[in-house]
Amino acid sequence: MSATLRISEIFYSLQGEASTVGLPTVFVRLTGCPLRCQYCDTAYAFSGGVIYKLDEIIKEVDSYGARYVTVTGGEPLAQENCLELMKLLCDKGYKVSLETSGAMDISRVDTRVARVMDIKTPGSNEMHRNLMDNIAELTGHDQVKFVVCNQEDYQWARELNNEYQLDERVSDVLFSPSKEELEAKQLAEWILEDRLNVRMQVQLHKYLWGDEPGH
Repeated sequence: MSATLRISEIFYSLQGEASTVGLPTVFVRLTGCPLRCQYCDTAYAFSGGVIYKLDEIIKEVDSYGARYVTVTGGEPLAQENCLELMKLLCDKGYKVSLETSGAMDISRVDTRVARVMDIKTPGSNEMHRNLMDNIAELTGHDQVKFVVCNQEDYQWARELNNEYQLDERVSDVLFSPSKEELEAKQLAEWILEDRLNVRMQVQLHKYLWGDEPGH
């Protein structure tokens, strides 16, 4: 039987975050996530979805004519066949990124994939799910993301970045404000005050389209 994945949606939009922000990208959103971060904006991907064969997913990705593909969720690594999908996409010449919660082992992900790994802050209510062994697997091809809800989160993320020298280990350390809880300007001021070597980011897609589906 052909390998399959449960997919919430496949869509074409501008990348809203991380180092490829602003670039036209095909997003493959897998269904399901074992975490319940209190600020999650994709809870609709927790369940439902449609079963696709891997070749059907690739055919749909091909139809958009894009260079970049982001595999996201939910938590993509909760489905074993996600690993094979990313390998096949890389084999076809796509520049592939993975958005993962950091709660699941990233060591088996194809080395050609740029892993954008969350590290959950105290304000997420899921900090206990962080798989800290993943940090040793990170390379200069990867990125780390902190969603910052308040000053406590900021200080915690700053200290973790310093402890593990994340800004020297990966290509970008991303600090993103939790939209409903922290003003972007405030986060920017903390970063500048402390002279952190991190990338401040806001969600471009939210600025352009709000919570409109398919973006």
